[in-house]
Amino acid sequence: MMNKLTQSLEQRQKFLPKQILETVLLQMNSIDLEQKILEELEKNPALELQEIQESDSEQDLEEPLEEIDWEEILNFDYDEGIKGPSDRSRKNLGAPIQHVYTAVERLLDQITYLELSEKNRKIAEVIIWNIDEQGYLLTDLELLSDRLKVGIKDIEKMLQIVQRLDPPGIGARDLQECLLIQLELLGGNNLSINIIKNFFDDFANRRFERLENKLNCSKEELNESLKFISHLNPKPGEGSPTTPADYILPDLIVEEVDGELIVAVNDGNIPEIGISKKYKNLIGNVPSENDEVKKFLHNKIESAKWFVQAVQQRQINIVKVMKAIISRQDLFFSGEITQVKPMILKDIAEMTELDISTISRVTRGKYVQTPWGVFELKHFFSDGIMNQSGEEVSTNLIKSRLKSIIENEDKKDPISDDGMVEILQNEGFSLARRTIAKYRNQMKIPVARLRRIF
Repeated sequence: MMNKLTQSLEQRQKFLPKQILETVLLQMNSIDLEQKILEELEKNPALELQEIQESDSEQDLEEPLEEIDWEEILNFDYDEGIKGPSDRSRKNLGAPIQHVYTAVERLLDQITYLELSEKNRKIAEVIIWNIDEQGYLLTDLELLSDRLKVGIKDIEKMLQIVQRLDPPGIGARDLQECLLIQLELLGGNNLSINIIKNFFDDFANRRFERLENKLNCSKEELNESLKFISHLNPKPGEGSPTTPADYILPDLIVEEVDGELIVAVNDGNIPEIGISKKYKNLIGNVPSENDEVKKFLHNKIESAKWFVQAVQQRQINIVKVMKAIISRQDLFFSGEITQVKPMILKDIAEMTELDISTISRVTRGKYVQTPWGVFELKHFFSDGIMNQSGEEVSTNLIKSRLKSIIENEDKKDPISDDGMVEILQNEGFSLARRTIAKYRNQMKIPVARLRRIF
């Protein structure tokens, strides 16, 4: 078979590096953007903090350009050399963040105070590193035994020790084991231990009458035990202290000034950056025969320009999108915060003449501070359904009504999904039972049987 050359013509859509950079920055929130800018300042010497550029401008002009060592520039470690300006910018951004210990770090710290052999300490550490965020050990003990080349009894012995550290129940393999450990350590009575140990299925499914009959106890005794169990922690791994990441830093601020809503980017912590004048001047003073230096400087300056423009374009786009949201959600931003109109990404894309993917990146994971509180931008987007009068209402309004109905129901006889269909039908909303169930699941509300209180 002979090889032959062929020609073909085809069209391909390719993103330019500048477009990719704009896309990446657009989907970042303020905290991520701040970190990205600091990283870029360390990597690119042509990018400079504006405040440093202004304060050092006179000193830069006094430096004789003819004495520059080009070889030193090409071989200089910029990751090390740019640390001065970067560190100064960090000082201006606020006090250092205090380290907060994670659940794993706290457990590892506790086992250092136990009198354990090197072998057992190693086993305990491996167990701790295999605990998930909710505090459960999901790795099979046989697998840990094979990995550590130790007996299964050694693993079980150390697991019992880890499970009785603080918080109690950490490292349990299921909810039943987690609650039993807490009952043992926190002084649960015999009835509550018996419920979890021998009648866990009835307890989990809230079959309280059956429990009363099987345990041959009074209603008061059962209620007392169930109340004690209800105060146990089903997710011991989530008891970590609050970290700085638990606080929301809004990306946008909407303020009312003289009766008009003003949109601003919350960039108070984001460093002001620009192109270094020094590096701009260097290109014109590079010897003509030194093409390598000239190419190096040119690439760094172009990269810095792209980055500055991408940051500016990000601000323009998110402000444009926020203004369109305010225009569309006029009732909400006039103070009626329960009145969120049906709105999808396509609506804002048409108003701003931006692509839907751009709107998605702008609204993903970003928050706005308004006179009525801080809201995620996604809060303003929802599908719409028609009520019996022909008016389109937001699904958020339906969910809010469902939540209100469930919060005010009789917990001894909670309302079923069919019952909520009937209530909403009387209020002018025709919804199927499966739709009610879908909205309830989205709000992480259990079925009526599991909401029941004995």
